[in-house]
Amino acid sequence: MLYGIHPVAAAWTNPERRVRRLLATDSGLEALADAFAEAKRQGIARPEPTPVERAELDRILPPGAVHQGVALDAGPLPEMGLDELCTAAGVDSRMLVIVLDQVTDPHNVGAILRSAAAFGARGVLVTERHAPEVTGVLAKSASGALEAVPLIRVGNLAQALGQLQQAGFWCVGLAESGARTLAELDFSGRTAIVLGAEGPGLRRLTMERCDEIARLPTQGPIGSLNVSNAAAVALYEVARRR
Repeated sequence: MLYGIHPVAAAWTNPERRVRRLLATDSGLEALADAFAEAKRQGIARPEPTPVERAELDRILPPGAVHQGVALDAGPLPEMGLDELCTAAGVDSRMLVIVLDQVTDPHNVGAILRSAAAFGARGVLVTERHAPEVTGVLAKSASGALEAVPLIRVGNLAQALGQLQQAGFWCVGLAESGARTLAELDFSGRTAIVLGAEGPGLRRLTMERCDEIARLPTQGPIGSLNVSNAAAVALYEVARRR
């Protein structure tokens, strides 16, 4: 179940999404008017919305879900594999991707997907284990970006980095131990920004597989950022340098 205006609108207008039913309040239906018109313009077949009261959505969704009067029962998106991403990189000499090393908080992963969409990243790689499932919480945090940026699951992150490197990616890990800041690097080619979980950060083997470890120029009493904030800063820096 997806919920929230932005995730539901993005899924409704995505022809890759299979939609079973839409539950919405009167205000929710009004907020989705543009999405209804866009789906109709694209010729995307969708079921008739089911009007409900807000209390019904409160009952069927997780406690505290900020649903904004809409909930969408939808099938999962087709998954993209790493091989497919690397093939696409063959015709995109400046492809940018994000790689997450055991980042488990769905709010963080959702926020990173949103930043990735905003700054033109073509994928977010996560591990099959120690990574969140695609739930309504993650989709709400992504604010519609889940429909635009594929979440790619890999079994072994070190091997995945090697495959990216073979496809021409320069893999840059973020850690406070980095000798250079991101601003000192060249991001003109294919780039993978690698971030670790809050607390443990990048694992040793992950760091060893990166082409370079760089840092953000943080300072003061709080020298580190939340991983989703660090991702947003890194993505902006790549965009700025380009």
